[in-house]
Amino acid sequence: MMDMLPELVVAVMASIIAITLHEAAHGYAALWLGDPTAKLMGRLSLNPIRHVDPVGTLLVPGILLVSQLLATGRVDMMFGWAKPVPVDVRNLRNPRSGMMWVAAAGPIMNFCLAFIAALLVHPAGLAGGFVSDESMRLLYRFLGLSILANLVLGLFNLFPIPPMDGGRIMVGLLPLRAAMAYAQLERYGLFIVIGVLFLLPMAIPAFQPMDLFSREIVRPAFAFVLRAAGHASP
Repeated sequence: MMDMLPELVVAVMASIIAITLHEAAHGYAALWLGDPTAKLMGRLSLNPIRHVDPVGTLLVPGILLVSQLLATGRVDMMFGWAKPVPVDVRNLRNPRSGMMWVAAAGPIMNFCLAFIAALLVHPAGLAGGFVSDESMRLLYRFLGLSILANLVLGLFNLFPIPPMDGGRIMVGLLPLRAAMAYAQLERYGLFIVIGVLFLLPMAIPAFQPMDLFSREIVRPAFAFVLRAAGHASP
């Protein structure tokens, strides 16, 4: 197990940075658009502890980390969420479009972080003459997992199911009456996500939405980010 500790550390670091800056982006966007709620409640912070959700930040990622490390000795997929940043839509200068942009800020931040991590692979090679081969391996692994964690978090949150970011973006784009009806899904959204992603695959083994998400969405996005950052296609 101790051999897996460095891999565990870089995976946790990549995930914490992705989740923390995703949530901070929501808060800063809300503040910029007129709502100081996150700031007043101490959530406009880069301190990861302020954004910890016991289930989404600790339990679910922990199970994924341990199960992958025990099965393969490496981490290839991460998933989790943080405690939602509080937003009072009544304070936004334009509640409908404002909430849409607040929701979009999180995924946008993740995509920017993925691209930055891909760019950092270029100068990372300069450290090769000063650190050990194992340190270089962990550095490249951290950057690769940073790209992966940010893409998974950003893309997954774009699924159009309230209260996920994509659902709130959809509410901002739909005509008013349709948006009001669609927003009612928010009270059931978490159950829908859990049902589709975890319960249905247990009942129907051939139905594996996370495998499909990884293969058809995350992998092409990963290759695109690498190409955009000037790397050869994997």
